[in-house]
Amino acid sequence: MGPALLWAERGTAPLDVLADFPAIPDGWAYLDTAATAQKPQVVIDAIARGYAETYATVHRGVYQRSADMTLAYEAARARIARFLGAASADEIVYVRGATEAINLVANSWGRTLKPGDRILLSQLEHHANIVPWQLLADRTGAVIDVAPLTADGHIDLDAVEAMLTPQHKLVALAHVSNVLGSVLNARRAADLAHAVGAKILIDGCQSVARVAVDVQALDCDFYVFSGHKLYGPTGIGVLWARADILGEMPPWQGGGAMIDTVSFSGTTYAPPPGRFEAGTPHIVGALGLHAAIDYVDAIGLDAIHAHETALVTAARDRLSTLNSITLFGPGDAAGIVSFDVRGVHPHDVGTILDEERVAIRAGHHCCQPLMAHLGVSATARASFGVYNGLADVDALVRGLERVTRIFG
Repeated sequence: MGPALLWAERGTAPLDVLADFPAIPDGWAYLDTAATAQKPQVVIDAIARGYAETYATVHRGVYQRSADMTLAYEAARARIARFLGAASADEIVYVRGATEAINLVANSWGRTLKPGDRILLSQLEHHANIVPWQLLADRTGAVIDVAPLTADGHIDLDAVEAMLTPQHKLVALAHVSNVLGSVLNARRAADLAHAVGAKILIDGCQSVARVAVDVQALDCDFYVFSGHKLYGPTGIGVLWARADILGEMPPWQGGGAMIDTVSFSGTTYAPPPGRFEAGTPHIVGALGLHAAIDYVDAIGLDAIHAHETALVTAARDRLSTLNSITLFGPGDAAGIVSFDVRGVHPHDVGTILDEERVAIRAGHHCCQPLMAHLGVSATARASFGVYNGLADVDALVRGLERVTRIFG
């Protein structure tokens, strides 16, 4: 398939936004967006302004700059709500990232679990969507079940349907696999969970920057993501949950901002989302995330998804011609290609590619159960963003050809 057809068949054109990203020098192929996305200048500018021109605390000061910063901070919350299709900004809880969001749910909502209750995960989950539930199961006596994958690396929802019982109280699944790029039919997963009375949490770390998300249309109960994978800053992330669920959840962390009144005879707590935001927040991080969402929305997630899917198609087509390479995951993966070079450890692959100015991820990607399922200890992973193009695919292939020459 010719390069032009890769995008034309999807009704769009290649993105040309590399100039927006000052940390990507000429000739450097950054293919590690699944780990963390590079930042466009508008996000960097928003962060710089927040610290250099408008900085003040929020929710506390009576002076004008504090009031202005509070308005900007809460405007970011409202922007996130619109981006996710939430019913209200009060359903948006600021956290440090998806890992903290999942731990918050496990330590707050999870207190309702009791011995014999069940949690359903899948074989492709990130450790951050496994370990918090294991800790919860250890505390409560709940039991964890693991759904299998289809042959092409999707979560097997037919198997999920057969496994679910009224004892299941939670289903927690990745919207897009950070290793395979496979996309979950999240609405069907939610319908299956709700059919047995379970709640469903969707890990959206790899999806929010790649596919349009509407939490009400998906009918999920919790949705989490990290800002730095959405072209925003590190240290800021989001837990979205239905208002009625948040209203019943107790605080997880104590401190300032999450209280109503405090006395030694007892403390009352703020309503959500403040109840879950103890301490001084990452104020400027919220401003940077707001700018990142504006940037992504201006391009359009449909265009981003088409662009990254075309790059995945090109990469898989090229890599499949190298008979020393095994590809993992489906052909329609969202922005991610994982592979193995026969006889070469992924770390060696990554090192040689780095010499060729190609940056990939090599390792187990915080998915050791998935690695065991794939029969490998690690994989090499190339992941695309809005700033990548066919030249980066060419650089990846040239680098891998050098790997195979070196290792014979």
